[in-house]
Amino acid sequence: MNTELGDLIDRCRTAGLRRTKALEVLLVTLLENERPITLAGLAESHLLSSQCDKATIYRLLHRLTDAGIVRRLGLHERAAYFTLILPERRCDYLICTECGTISLVDAPCPVHDLQNEIRSKTGYLNLYHELEFFGTCPKCAA
Repeated sequence: MNTELGDLIDRCRTAGLRRTKALEVLLVTLLENERPITLAGLAESHLLSSQCDKATIYRLLHRLTDAGIVRRLGLHERAAYFTLILPERRCDYLICTECGTISLVDAPCPVHDLQNEIRSKTGYLNLYHELEFFGTCPKCAA
């Protein structure tokens, strides 16, 4: 995780973000969560809440989102979920339109080969994609 954290901090610096203790702890918290997490969930994190308040977390999340380091997920009328964009970690999601539950897609990605072809033809670096499927989860459908 130290290598991932170092890479994230470098990406933050490149994006013009200052390295602060709050930023570092937020990145560590997001790295430790394999699943997307809400602002409320982040604010409840003991490590993060001891470093900054909910408003600071909110501002940092939006700066990280604008910088392309964090991905915002969810339906517009529901709570937003946040997750890191890590090129080596492919994450596609299923989002329930009824309850807002977000789950990882456990299937081969149909866009992966296309992404590689686009990378080789265009020369783009750090190319990634975001894939979200929307529907009604089994629990809500019952």
